[in-house]
Amino acid sequence: QVQLVESGGGLVQPGGSLRLSCAASGSIFSINTLGWYRQGPAKERELVASVTIGNRTSYSDSVKGRFSISRGNAKHTVYLQMDSLKPEDTAVYYCNAKDVLAISPNGGLKHLELWGQGTLVSVSS
Repeated sequence: QVQLVESGGGLVQPGGSLRLSCAASGSIFSINTLGWYRQGPAKERELVASVTIGNRTSYSDSVKGRFSISRGNAKHTVYLQMDSLKPEDTAVYYCNAKDVLAISPNGGLKHLELWGQGTLVSVSS
């Protein structure tokens, strides 16, 4: 079974930092794009940042210059370093994997998109 497991959320004061981690497990051949989405109270889910297999990164305007996304040395891992956090960054953060090539039990390949279970980030004094 392929899945994404996140960690690193919590409560932090404004101006503080947090680092989110996400690791994919299971029979995965490759993942093209890893990203982080968030959904704040009474808001729609939005893309925060993404990184391709070629290490091309993209950020939402609201986090540019404060957040940094990177793929880990361990296979199929991604991190989100969040600095200068603001109360409006409060949300459930979800890890996402697009264009996943997973290995089926019969040895074939299948395309998937994966979501993590979400981790809560609260920014408050």
